Amino acid sequence: MKSVKPYLSGGVVAIAFALSACSPEVGSKAWCQDMDEEPKGDWSANEATAYARNCIFKSEDE
Repeated sequence: MKSVKPYLSGGVVAIAFALSACSPEVGSKAWCQDMDEEPKGDWSANEATAYARNCIFKSEDE
């Protein structure tokens, strides 16, 4: 009987990749709206920095 472990780990990786592909690009209008809906206490330091840079202090020429 062969081990099922390689198939399970491959399936988990495939699902994780598929779910990450569904999130909008950091800094996009959709991403800013998603972050507005997420509780601020759940943000990482990188997300907070990206939100400030791309959603609050966005330059007009972009």
